[in-house]
Amino acid sequence: MLRHYDANGVLIPAVVDGASGYRRYAPDQLADAARIRELRDVGFGVSAIGALLAVFGTPAYAEALRSQRRALVDEAASARHRLALLERMLDRNEWENTMSDIEVQLIEIPAQTLVTLRATVPNYAAEGQLWERFLPELRRQHIESAGPGGCIEHNEEFRESDVDESVFVQADPGTEAHTPLLATHFPARRAVSATVTGPFAEVIPQAHDQIAAFINDNNLRIAHTDDDVATHHFNLYLNDPSQVPESEVRISVVVPVE
Repeated sequence: MLRHYDANGVLIPAVVDGASGYRRYAPDQLADAARIRELRDVGFGVSAIGALLAVFGTPAYAEALRSQRRALVDEAASARHRLALLERMLDRNEWENTMSDIEVQLIEIPAQTLVTLRATVPNYAAEGQLWERFLPELRRQHIESAGPGGCIEHNEEFRESDVDESVFVQADPGTEAHTPLLATHFPARRAVSATVTGPFAEVIPQAHDQIAAFINDNNLRIAHTDDDVATHHFNLYLNDPSQVPESEVRISVVVPVE
């Protein structure tokens, strides 16, 4: 580096040993050496450093520093933009990889009896409010679960608020329930299911995207009608969301089709 500075006239040694070629510098050159390093560290090239040292202590030197600061601010903003873009690319790549791992299939749901509790909740994240009412009522009515539980979504489209839902457990045929619970016999039906693992807010939309693509590719049609609960899509919890970390929750999203 010292040779480079010497060759460009930026820091010329006081003495060069004719025999060894060693460069020797005078004590009063230390300040210049420190200033050169500072200028280099903030991004000035060697040719610019030479010109700046020539005007050190003048308004031109201060203006050059301010100009470099503006350039670095612009570079930092550009770098932040590129970083944000990279983050989106990484998120999309992770999402696409997750999507490719989702198991989507056409299934036959056998006839079944479900015991449900239906209500309107503020949003999808408030489903837990239904379970807090549902589980004690199941115990009070001595109703035993005969299979995985879940949640029926009665709104055909996504809603930002006032979500109409039923939480349910599977029960033995002939099970009776009393208000506020309802025991309903569901006939056998066809559906497309997508099994996903992870936080609800992330994996449920992914599952619905994959199901929509599967339905389109296979010339199927969503069976939903407002007055037939058996045609409403639902989430089936393959493990207990209250007993495992959110990242390990396994859910089958099921959409009846025809």
